[in-house]
Amino acid sequence: MSEAPWDIVWPLAVLLGTALGAILLVWLLQGILSRIFRKVPRFRERTAALKIPFTIILASVATQITLNVLLPDSPWISAMNFLMPVILVAAITWMAIVVLSIIEAGVLYRYRGKIHDARRLARLRTQVTLLRRVVTALIITLAVAAILLTIPQVRALGAGVLASAGLISIVAGLAVQSSLSNVFAGLQLAFTDAVRVDDVVVVNGEWGAVEEITLTYVVVTLYDDRRLILPSTFFTSQPFENWSRQGAQLLGAVYLDVDWNVPIEPVREHLQQVLKGTDLWDGRTGSLVVTDAVSGMVQLRALVSARDSGELWDLRCLVREQLIDFIQKQHPAAMPRQRWEPVS
Repeated sequence: MSEAPWDIVWPLAVLLGTALGAILLVWLLQGILSRIFRKVPRFRERTAALKIPFTIILASVATQITLNVLLPDSPWISAMNFLMPVILVAAITWMAIVVLSIIEAGVLYRYRGKIHDARRLARLRTQVTLLRRVVTALIITLAVAAILLTIPQVRALGAGVLASAGLISIVAGLAVQSSLSNVFAGLQLAFTDAVRVDDVVVVNGEWGAVEEITLTYVVVTLYDDRRLILPSTFFTSQPFENWSRQGAQLLGAVYLDVDWNVPIEPVREHLQQVLKGTDLWDGRTGSLVVTDAVSGMVQLRALVSARDSGELWDLRCLVREQLIDFIQKQHPAAMPRQRWEPVS
């Protein structure tokens, strides 16, 4: 009767000892590496996420070796020999995913200070992020396959699975046809530079900025903080406007319908005063012309330019307000009106 508790306590003590030893070893390694790479900025913070999966890897390997050496006849040994490889594969997968995230952050941090072109930086960020997601999905798929191969019953079904692989591939291809098309469309978007993160786009009449590009969908943040989620195939099969593909600078027009009595030159001079008095204008384009004169109205178009779409919107609103106020106060006869001539 006294041996039964010992049969339970001794394996638990071995498990606890190996776990504490793994934690101590990880702590020592982190201290040594932090001292060696002390000149690398934020090294400890970047590698902190590796501590847990690395500890699990060491603990699982040490536990399996210790139990097989010290307790080869223990009733737990078969269960532990089945469980430890699964835990080891899962921990290695976790660690690989964390390493990919660290590499992604390091690449973006390194080139953020070297690339001053926002367009190139957005393109790099889109490609690196999407590539990391593709590799992550591949690693997870391989990890699941490795875990399944550790189960003898699954390995016994291998011949049957291989025999029906042709039929399964056809059925799976038909079932996930739309998903696969979105995946390939996401890859196409990342590496053809058609759209990037932070690009200003107009889709389905909605104006917004690209917030995220994944393997299957694109998230567009609209001007009122709504999120428009579109499948990746939309951007490869439907027309859309990209306002910042070649650069953030844009032109915008302000239209006013006024009476034929409007004095063009004073309005043009006032537009120049408004543009010179605001930081929203980038100094490239600022003009006022008459674009139409029919049906008793004269249409004025003020063409202005700004550094990006947000400033352009504010500049257009400012120009519209200032021109309306100028016409109302200085030239009220130019206000739009309708005329009727009575006929006897």
